[in-house]
Amino acid sequence: MDDEHVKRNTVDPTSSEGGPFSAGFDLNLLRVLLALEKTRHVTRAAQLLDMSQSGFSGALARLRRHCDDPLFVRTPDGMVPTPRARSMVARAAELMATVQNDMLKAPVFDPSTANTEFNLGLADVGEVVILPRLMAHLAIIAPRSTLTSHPLPDGEMQAAMAAGEVDLAIGYMPEIQGQDFFQQRLYKHTFACMVRSGHPLDRGSLTRDAYARLGHVLVTSPSRTSALLQRALQEQQLERRVVMRTRHHLSLPSIIAATDLIATVPLAAGERLSERASVKLVPLPFLPQVFDVCQYWHRRYHFDARHHWLREQVAHLFNDDVDPWRGLEEELYGRSIRL
Repeated sequence: MDDEHVKRNTVDPTSSEGGPFSAGFDLNLLRVLLALEKTRHVTRAAQLLDMSQSGFSGALARLRRHCDDPLFVRTPDGMVPTPRARSMVARAAELMATVQNDMLKAPVFDPSTANTEFNLGLADVGEVVILPRLMAHLAIIAPRSTLTSHPLPDGEMQAAMAAGEVDLAIGYMPEIQGQDFFQQRLYKHTFACMVRSGHPLDRGSLTRDAYARLGHVLVTSPSRTSALLQRALQEQQLERRVVMRTRHHLSLPSIIAATDLIATVPLAAGERLSERASVKLVPLPFLPQVFDVCQYWHRRYHFDARHHWLREQVAHLFNDDVDPWRGLEEELYGRSIRL
């Protein structure tokens, strides 16, 4: 047999073609190789890998068959590697280190250096309440991040979350259910009525008759709380006289301040909207519904480090313990109605 024939039919032990690193190779066998190289003793190598001696011997036999080489031979000095084994050890150690350090190591999210965009699912009323506090917080601890709000209606939010287009949905969104979604309650919330300063109601409380008689502004933007309020009014056998409809909560203060119309809004939104306009909040003529404000996310991101960090920030900023609207609720209704 000439040298050229031998060269053509000899496999380079460090090559990926036909060698121990070829397709279908069990990478766990590399742990067997490295353990035996380290201990030079079958029993101790098996103990190092927390394997039975018979299990280790079986794995070594598979590795030998795959390489067509004994790899280690027994001598008075222990199990000594063959030239083939020695050529494999360095690459095997490098490969296993790559798997351990790069592939299996849990990723870490550093908000101080991350250039990332957070996408939130919020109704426009939620934007008024959530975004100012959250953005002020991110500006300090995640200064390179950006944020986009997506006011999606029923039926679209879940699909956007599943597609990764929305990281978190925040608000009252009872339609987000099922085994593919997680949710965390942040705080409980309720409603109040917005009127202009100097409104005739300033001279007395808002009665059921006045609530039914006065003209209402109804916001028709995607808002799950609107449906909740409508059910509460039906239970109270009250019907609003709607004289104006708008798709935007942000236009309410200007409209209310210039008219005798009233509007029923979530308490936090009403408090924010009344800060820079000549409007005020008054209690409804009945104890209104209480609803849970939650954050929702898709299960595909449940263990993602970046996503977990964002959820922690939202839960830190918005929860029962730091709820800034509890005092206003008690001021309007004489007590907390959320219990």
